[in-house]
Amino acid sequence: MVYSSVGFLAIILNFIINRDAFRIKTKGDERDAASLRVDKRYRFFLIAATCYYFTDAAWGILYNLNDARGVFPFLYSATVFYFIFMLLTMLTWVHYVVAYLDKRGAKSKVLYYSVWAMFFIGIAALMANRFFHFIFSFNENHEYVEEQGRFVIFGFQILLYMVTTIYTMYIAGKNTGKERERYLAVGLTSLVLEAFQLLQIQEPFFPFYAMGLLIGTCVIHSFVEVGEKKKKETYDNIAKSMAEGYEAIYYIDIESGEYREFSKSETYASMNVPMKGKDFYAETRENALRYAHPDDKEFAEKLYYKETILKNLEGRNSFFYKYRIMVGGEAKHFRFTVMRVFDGKHIVLSVKDISDEVTAETMHLENQKRSITFSRIAESLASNYDVIYYVSVSDSSYVAYHTNNIYGQLEIRQSGDDFFTESEGNIPIVVHRSDREQVTEFVNKEYLIKALESRKECHIDYRLIVNGRAKYTRMTVRKTSDGTHLLVGVEDIDADVKKEKQVLKQLNTEKALARRDELTGVKNKTAYIELEKSVQSNIDNGMDYLPFAIVVCDANDLKKINDTEGHAAGAEYIRSSAKLLSDTFANSPVFRVGGDEFVVFISGDDYINRSRLMEKLRNIAVENQKKKARPVLASGIAEYIPASDSLVSDIFDRADKEMYENKQRLKNIS
Repeated sequence: MVYSSVGFLAIILNFIINRDAFRIKTKGDERDAASLRVDKRYRFFLIAATCYYFTDAAWGILYNLNDARGVFPFLYSATVFYFIFMLLTMLTWVHYVVAYLDKRGAKSKVLYYSVWAMFFIGIAALMANRFFHFIFSFNENHEYVEEQGRFVIFGFQILLYMVTTIYTMYIAGKNTGKERERYLAVGLTSLVLEAFQLLQIQEPFFPFYAMGLLIGTCVIHSFVEVGEKKKKETYDNIAKSMAEGYEAIYYIDIESGEYREFSKSETYASMNVPMKGKDFYAETRENALRYAHPDDKEFAEKLYYKETILKNLEGRNSFFYKYRIMVGGEAKHFRFTVMRVFDGKHIVLSVKDISDEVTAETMHLENQKRSITFSRIAESLASNYDVIYYVSVSDSSYVAYHTNNIYGQLEIRQSGDDFFTESEGNIPIVVHRSDREQVTEFVNKEYLIKALESRKECHIDYRLIVNGRAKYTRMTVRKTSDGTHLLVGVEDIDADVKKEKQVLKQLNTEKALARRDELTGVKNKTAYIELEKSVQSNIDNGMDYLPFAIVVCDANDLKKINDTEGHAAGAEYIRSSAKLLSDTFANSPVFRVGGDEFVVFISGDDYINRSRLMEKLRNIAVENQKKKARPVLASGIAEYIPASDSLVSDIFDRADKEMYENKQRLKNIS
């Protein structure tokens, strides 16, 4: 009876500590399919263990009565079921481990198929044992006899538990914290089952394996089930706290489209939107067409395609959009936020009613419109603009005005939440391809605020695409007198630019020829001297001169090329150097001021991009030096500093000094 008491005690303890695990939940469980699969597999293991306990206890009772008449058939059957349920505990345990590991992305198919093979081999062996007693048998006195095949069956089971232990411990080593602790508990349970099965081989008339199962389930309950339950409760509490501010939250499988609703408000519930579904994309498009405001239906429906959502998530973790939904015959504003889940396989869609926010924002905008005085705008502008944006420095919200007369005749046409974000989205659509990069760098909040610290205004000329045609446009940015807003003026300068180009073309054709270097086609030293005098005059007269920089370059080894390869090769080297500079600084004049010396006067777009352009030029020089290719240009740059620079020649000297330092570095490259 001592043998049987262990089995009965194990049954009682198993139901006490694992009562929650035995319960089958059919509703209200919001976990993902992987977690539900783990619970299901563990429940099967507990059922198999319970069956083993019962069979083991029954075997002990029947064996004590083996000499009683009519008991032997039941004893033999109990022995067969003893081995079957032992194999079944092995099968269900390994299935549980595979599910638990696969939930974290582990690959354990070999383990999964191996245990199935072992199970079927064991069952086949038990069936064959009826005719060939190689696992167990009974003698004439109905006493249990161990056969050699029993050790083979046990040996394979022990080997499988050993592999499971090693693999689980390997996975545990790749994790940290509580996750690592739970993996170690699973691995320890496999080790316990392995050890107690070894003991069972040594002593078949003591219920060692039942004790091992009981210890193992206690370990899993204490370290895995309780830990997972606490983690789930923590996640649920966090999710519920977050969900209080939303009408609904959807957890969506990206690939399949299967989804579940986590929470919803009474307002959203009145629309009878499904809580669960198999195809989020198709069902949500249908709901958008059914419930969205008539003017927003087309916009809303296009959002709910898998490809569209993934494209909007490219390079970022979330995005949001807004449209109106008809609730009880009333149009309400909703904001929809789509976020990636860390596993990369799911997304979360949160739905929030922002009608009150929109109303408050509208009232704020109206108050803002009334509070803006046209005199403040007028005093800050010096010319007429087609559009004026009044942008808040603090939160980037804006109001747009269209005007033909800046002194009073302003008409509000548009407003928005974020001038810079919206501009970033519009630039690829309306700005000429060649100008997009510099316009994007210019329309940057941090850049403009920093630039206006030392200047009254800054501007950029670029081309807009209007009806398929490029039109020259100028954007000028200034701060208001109180520093709280930026005034962004946009004007059409297309006609002026074309007229100026025509006049310059007529007036400067002969001048340009006289100031052109015959060998390279770039400007010559005479042209640079004239430019230097003009810039110096502006500085001397105290004009607020635009930012500029001077780049000084020198073509390395020109004398060596002339001496060894001839002057024709030297001339070609000079031409290739000039072409490289003209291509690199496409918007700035290039001057050849000596045999192998060049100067570039950079301003405007090239000045904005000066760091990138210099890096590009120097990278080419380094690569050509390494490959023994041409040209190799040493270069230096110096920027005009209004607070300290009074002579253009000082700026040139700084650039020239940096050029010689760069020249020395190039010579050291082999």
